[in-house]
Amino acid sequence: MLINVKGKNFEVTDALKGYVEKKLPKLEKYFHDLKEAVVTLSVQRGMHVVEVQIEGDGVLLRGEERRGTDMYGSIDQVVDKLESRVRKFKGKLYGKTVDEGPREKEIIRAGIMTESLGPEGSEGEEMEEVPSVVRTKRFAMKPMTPDEAAQQMELLHHSFFVFRNAETEDVNVVYKRDDGDYGLIEPL
Repeated sequence: MLINVKGKNFEVTDALKGYVEKKLPKLEKYFHDLKEAVVTLSVQRGMHVVEVQIEGDGVLLRGEERRGTDMYGSIDQVVDKLESRVRKFKGKLYGKTVDEGPREKEIIRAGIMTESLGPEGSEGEEMEEVPSVVRTKRFAMKPMTPDEAAQQMELLHHSFFVFRNAETEDVNVVYKRDDGDYGLIEPL
């Protein structure tokens, strides 16, 4: 697995980079093919923030941790969070057969998300009263079932997920309801 460690307004030391490279391989046992992990370290308002995004087996996994104490603790916490999230959904991602051991089912497919950020104003400027689009995400929408989309949404730790329904070929949205269940939005 390729591990890319970046600092956001923060100098990444060799010790921190080594610590991340020691901890992240713990997640490799849950995937057949882990391609890349992008780790961003930063300090925001006195909080040590670690953001991790991992791509493997056609699944995109994301986690974030904020702690006030130290960066090493944040790294430990985010790896533990990701591991528990993957362990929770591992049975849903992989089927088991008696003869061959684990084999991949039709895995949740979500393209690599690319982001483009809009211009940000400086602190001294007044904010406009009318909201504007400041961030755009583009991603390949591969067909999947609503259950697969809900699993991908949970792995990304988002409250909604846009996907192409494999049965109807329409664009749908699955979202998490306040009662903990999922909702599905379909076009007419």
